[in-house]
Amino acid sequence: MESPSRAVANQPVRAGRPRVTSRADLERLGFELFAQQGFDATTIDDIAGAAGIGRRTFFRYFSSKNDLVWGDFEQHLAGFRTLLDASDPGVPVMVALREAVVEFNRFDADVVPWHRQRMELILTVPALQADAALRYASWRAIVTDFVGRHLSLPPSHMVPRLFGHTVLAAAVTAYEHWLAQEGAELSGLLNLAIRRLDEGLGAV
Repeated sequence: MESPSRAVANQPVRAGRPRVTSRADLERLGFELFAQQGFDATTIDDIAGAAGIGRRTFFRYFSSKNDLVWGDFEQHLAGFRTLLDASDPGVPVMVALREAVVEFNRFDADVVPWHRQRMELILTVPALQADAALRYASWRAIVTDFVGRHLSLPPSHMVPRLFGHTVLAAAVTAYEHWLAQEGAELSGLLNLAIRRLDEGLGAV
């Protein structure tokens, strides 16, 4: 599990700022407003107005306010698939999954506060939960496909699907603990959660 762009401004929204002209800038501005006003209270018109653009221009970058929170999620999913495809076929499947999930969720220190803000929204805002279910299904599909190929099983088989659901649960649990514990280290929590899961499922 990961979410997306690699930087967010910590400056308050200011009148007279230059017109936003990129997806990344609009995303940063949206997060500034979410921090100031709350996600539910911030409208697309608020974001577009602060960016100096119209609603139609906003929709060229993002299909919805929810979409802005997730950023380039599809692109990052492709990166997750690449990490799994590059794993050593000789290692147990859970080891390969653990290493890929940890690497997928590794961030530079200056990005960590921004990523914390994004994940707190994703995991706590009710309006984002239905959208999260769809995104998580895409993430699980990558895991089940990888496990199916590793074990020579179709991804529709119960075992690959079990891996998909349980590894996602371990990752979400690690993220929830990370958000609750100031100063906790995300990579270590993800590593620990999936190791503990491995003790239950066994090395395949």
